[in-house]
Amino acid sequence: MSARGRRRTTVAAVAVLAGAALAGCGAADPAGDTGTSTGTPEAAAPAEPPVSSAPPPPEGTATPDGTLLVADFGADTVTFLDPGRGPFASVRVGTAPYGLAVGADGRAWVATAEGVAVVDTAARKSLGRIPYRTATGPVTDGEYRGGGMGIALAPDGKRVYVGVNVPGGPGTVEVIDTATRAVVETVPVGRRPFDVDVSRDGTEVYATNHDSFDVTAIDARTLDTRRFEVAPYGTEGGLGSWLKPHYAVVRADGRLLLPFEGERLAVLDPRTGRVTVERMTADTHQHGAALTPDGTLLAVGTGPIGAADGAASLTIRTKDGRERIVPLDGPHEDVAVSADGRTAYVTGGFTRDGYWDGITVVELASGGTRRLAGGERPLGIAVL
Repeated sequence: MSARGRRRTTVAAVAVLAGAALAGCGAADPAGDTGTSTGTPEAAAPAEPPVSSAPPPPEGTATPDGTLLVADFGADTVTFLDPGRGPFASVRVGTAPYGLAVGADGRAWVATAEGVAVVDTAARKSLGRIPYRTATGPVTDGEYRGGGMGIALAPDGKRVYVGVNVPGGPGTVEVIDTATRAVVETVPVGRRPFDVDVSRDGTEVYATNHDSFDVTAIDARTLDTRRFEVAPYGTEGGLGSWLKPHYAVVRADGRLLLPFEGERLAVLDPRTGRVTVERMTADTHQHGAALTPDGTLLAVGTGPIGAADGAASLTIRTKDGRERIVPLDGPHEDVAVSADGRTAYVTGGFTRDGYWDGITVVELASGGTRRLAGGERPLGIAVL
């Protein structure tokens, strides 16, 4: 039987297994578990190359263009990396940073368990942290911790939107005024908002809610919401299901692309709420996604969560649906693209165990890869 067929027949069984052990990104932990997995056995973490730190820019000079910035989910920092030579600086931001977004002014907005940190990336220094309005319980780390997850900037740079996880219940999107650095609105959304995206014209915000199988569309002006179920495998298994939405990207035509399991690409039209499904070929559990300047979709295959899954990979999918699959060594989480669209940077942090402290650099034309050590369980990533 194909992996696709096996997956369909085992969806119901996943809920039973999850009742015994709520592990990995498939299940929400109502007790606020700090992230220790006890379910599906993990492959050993891949061997890491030695960390060779790059020399920092001379005192008083700005961070060079093309520098990588990663959120160190396993620490309380963001790390700056030279894409050729590795890490050269870090800035403390708060417990378990997850996603980050960087504006045209060079300020980075980092979703941590304690609030949204603001970093001057040119000077490599902290500008403070904005506390959440949403009550998320005690500050913890690990996969199920409360606090910020997905985060995005409005195109005009005037607002930051951060998805806030509330362990055991629905989350929120908090709206931050970038001029005052204060939360100005809070909008209820679904459970565990893994990712937040903004339409290209800035009129809508989209929260991808992992544990409620849906996307919440928020009118940026009125803050009215609409809910769209995105569940190409159905919702059987509930919180115990692995087959949930994780990350999305907004295509030039306004539709959202959400990869599932290296098998199905859900295409959501937020104008109508209609979801169509296209075939994918990597056959592995998928998380992070990005678009290159020419509209090519990149989707991160994290590696297997069950016997039917393939190994970790990066899918390179052209606008007409043709795919190339680049193998990756060990689990990965998220991806960013160089300004020229030629290079992808894939973080090795991963939300489950088995992660590694570094980035895989993928040359998109050739599929060549190299490993760049640096960061501590890096998840979110941006190219400065």
